[in-house]
Amino acid sequence: MDAKELRTKSASELNDELVKLRKEQFALRMQRATGQTIKPDQFGKVRKNVARLKTIQREAQGRADGGGK
Repeated sequence: MDAKELRTKSASELNDELVKLRKEQFALRMQRATGQTIKPDQFGKVRKNVARLKTIQREAQGRADGGGK
């Protein structure tokens, strides 16, 4: 999911997406702990998607607060 696509979503949709990514992150950790084969690059991809989502949430919050310091 790219940032342009995320910026078009509402705050509740962003929260839902964050919950989904966190669940995916947890599932990957559980798969690794139980010895199931997973692709190691998935950890980084999910982590970066979480960071991207939180950045966009923060930008939207700044716009809603008036955009000032």
